[in-house]
Amino acid sequence: MSEAKAATMDSVWQGGGSPYAIGSKKFGMWLFIISDALTFSALLVAYTYVRLATPEWPKPFHFSPSIIFSSVMTFCLLSSSLTMVMAVHSMNHGNRKATVGWILATIAGGLAFVVLHVTEWLNLINNEHVTTSGNEWGVPLFGGTFFALTGLHMTHVIIGVIYLGIIAFAVGRGKFKYEDVEVSGLYWHFVDLVWMFIFPLVYLMSAKI
Repeated sequence: MSEAKAATMDSVWQGGGSPYAIGSKKFGMWLFIISDALTFSALLVAYTYVRLATPEWPKPFHFSPSIIFSSVMTFCLLSSSLTMVMAVHSMNHGNRKATVGWILATIAGGLAFVVLHVTEWLNLINNEHVTTSGNEWGVPLFGGTFFALTGLHMTHVIIGVIYLGIIAFAVGRGKFKYEDVEVSGLYWHFVDLVWMFIFPLVYLMSAKI
């Protein structure tokens, strides 16, 4: 075997490289996203089935404040996706200060989403008397499915805010690299994408016109 051919074969895998041409962090995040997408898909399918199988499914979402709040929440998440793209772009160009600023803007969008979501929850609980086990419309499953689906998503947003806070702190101290910011961006975009299914299915299709 010639030396050139042997060198080519050795360069494919030497223990420290990546045989799939993708970093381990990014690969791990993609595996998590796929598994989590299956979880949300199962919940969305279950919610859709229950809703279609219940003719008297309640429509408690008034234009004000529920639809307005949920629309603003959607705007906050979509805007935070844009700022996350800018954070990844800045890190790719080695601008750590700008990266931290864009990540903080993304965190602000996530926090605004959580605050608005909690406010909208409290409105349903206090004014519409919706709980996980009952409501005034006689369809107990409505509250359970609504709070389970939106609550799981909000938990992901809160985890994402904490995750991005750690990334921003580390980047500001010069510790993390481009891949770390990119991986955190993958998680955040996934959370935003899930909401784009929840918003029309849960809110718009149950709006009280």
